[in-house]
Amino acid sequence: MKASIVIANYNNGKFINECINSLKNQTYKNYEVIIFDDNSKDNSIEEMEKFKNIKIIKNKIQTKYGSLNQMNAFFKAIELSEGEIIFFLDSDDFFNEKKIEEIINVFASNEGKDIVFDYPILTYENNKQEKVLPKKTINKYWGYIHPTSCITARKNFILDNYKKLSESIYTDVWIDFRILIYSKFVFNNYIILNKNLTHYRQSEVNISSKFKKYSKNWWLRRNAAHNFLFDVAKKENIKIKKNFDYFLTKFFTIFFK
Repeated sequence: MKASIVIANYNNGKFINECINSLKNQTYKNYEVIIFDDNSKDNSIEEMEKFKNIKIIKNKIQTKYGSLNQMNAFFKAIELSEGEIIFFLDSDDFFNEKKIEEIINVFASNEGKDIVFDYPILTYENNKQEKVLPKKTINKYWGYIHPTSCITARKNFILDNYKKLSESIYTDVWIDFRILIYSKFVFNNYIILNKNLTHYRQSEVNISSKFKKYSKNWWLRRNAAHNFLFDVAKKENIKIKKNFDYFLTKFFTIFFK
C-alpha cells in the first residue's frame, strides 16, 4: 500500500529540514513526498531542493485567507499523488519514525474506514514536549480537534468530497475541522488512534498562535465553526440540537462585531 505525504509550506524554511528528515527516517518505505510551496519569501525552496526524490510544486497565486490557501495546497498536491493513503503534514510539524507504518497497518485492518486521526506531541521552541491525551471536552459536538498533521485519509475519500470540504465562504474554518465534521456527522468513517505519532510545533509565529484561547479571534473562529457545522447539518439533513457552547459562543461573538 503506497502512501503519499502531502506538505503545505509557507515561509517555514527554518523547519522544513526537520520535517522532511522525519520522513526519510520512517520505518515504512513505500511512500512519496509532495511539497506545495505557497509563494514563500524565505529560503524554503532552497532548503527543499537539497533533498532528492521529492516533488515540489511552486505556487505564485494566493488568496488573502490562510485557510483557503492551505486547502488549495493540499488538494493540488493530492491531485498529483500516486498513493492510496494520504498523510497531511504542515511543514513546521514532523512525524514519529513509526507513524507511517502504524497508520498504514490501521487502514489495512479496517477497509471500511477512510480517516485515521492520531494525537500530537506539542513541541516547543525550547525543546519541551508535551503529549496530548484523549480527554472529555465541554463541547459535545466535535470534541477534540486533531491538528491537520494528525490526519490521514484514503485518497478517494478526499477527492470524492473535495467540493464539500473546500466550501470557500467559511474562511475561518480550517481543513482539520472540516474533515472532522464530515467524518463524524456525515460518513462515520473514521478511527481515532490513541497514540501520539505527530510532533505539532508550538511557536509565536505559526497560525495557531493567532487563536489563543478566549481571544477575539478564538471566539470568532469558534462562531464560524458552529455556523459551518449547522450548515453541513442542513445540507445533509442531519438533526443537531444547539447546545450551551453554541449559545455561549453567539453571546461573546456579539461583542466583536
